[in-house]
Order: sequence, then structure tokens, then C-alpha cells
Amino acid sequence: MRCDTDLMAHHHPFIVLPRPRSADYTRKPMKTLSLVRHAKSSWKDQALADHDRPLNKRGKRDAPRMGKRLAKAGVHPDLMVTSTAVRARVTAETIAPEIGYPVAHIMMDQEIYHAGTTGLLELIRNLGDANDHVMLFAHNPVITELVNHLTGSDLENVPTCGIAHIRFETDSWKNVGSAAAELSEFDYPKRIDD
Repeated sequence: MRCDTDLMAHHHPFIVLPRPRSADYTRKPMKTLSLVRHAKSSWKDQALADHDRPLNKRGKRDAPRMGKRLAKAGVHPDLMVTSTAVRARVTAETIAPEIGYPVAHIMMDQEIYHAGTTGLLELIRNLGDANDHVMLFAHNPVITELVNHLTGSDLENVPTCGIAHIRFETDSWKNVGSAAAELSEFDYPKRIDD
């Protein structure tokens, strides 16, 4: 992993990879968080630790489909961060090429695997502010709880490979949880046929 301290957020391991964008001084400051639940995983090998479970046939089909939908919608995150669990990492690595994000730049954080809502919020608040759009791959029930907590939504469940896009009226990730937020888009594999 590249370790250029000039690019790193203050005391945080996530490399900031800002995309060039033209200056627009009329728009509101905005951060976008895309919360992604990993694709469907396999329970076939009972000897495998939960952390090491791979995607099953449906998961392997759904991840690239969702990646293509994201690309069609023009979704291009500045930073992708994933749990180290195999099912989350492979979901991220499958979606990344579909949306033009370099797989080698996906950041992995082992704490996401066990994190509760508070832990994920802390991670998000420590993201580098040069990143306007961050895509985070994690697990249920925390993904669903976090979407509902941040947006005041009442989602019963974020399905496997479901993606919730949340927009915050702020120019700093430190304000997530207190800044105005809206669930701008919610998509999942069975919502529509491609």
C-alpha cells in the first residue's frame, strides 16, 4: 500500500484520492456516503470462520450487476473502504472496476468487521475531507441501523448488495451525525431487472 503521509488524513490510515473537479462556488457544501452491504455469501463450508466465508453464486452475480448500475448512474466515489471479511472485500473488488475505481486503492479496515454503529460513525468522522464521496462496504445489522440513524429512515433491512446513498449538508465528515442528511437513493439487486 502506498504510504504518502502528505495524502493522509490526520492520524488516519485512509489515503485521500481527490478527483479533479471544476470550481463551483454556488453549490452547497456536501458529502456523500454510500453504504454497501456485502453481496450474498456462502455457508457451504461449515469449517470456515465467518470472516472467511466467500460469495455464493448469487453474490457473484449480484456484485457486478450492482456495479454496472452504479456506473450507469454516474457514481464515482473518491474513496472506497471495506471490511476485511472476504465477502465484503470481494464485493468491493468486484464493484470497483465497474465504476472505474482502482482495486489497488481500496482501503481495508479490519475494525469494520466487528464495528457497531458507534464504531462506524467514528470511522466516518475521521475520513479525510478531500474526499467528497466515500463508499463503505460493511455488514448487517449495522448497515441498516446506521442508515436509519443518520437519515431518520425506517428501513426494515438493507438486503445483500444493497446500497444506500446518503447526502450530508456539510463540508466536513466530522459533522456526520449532526449535519442535515437525506437518503438520496436506495438500490438493491431485486429492486429492478437490468
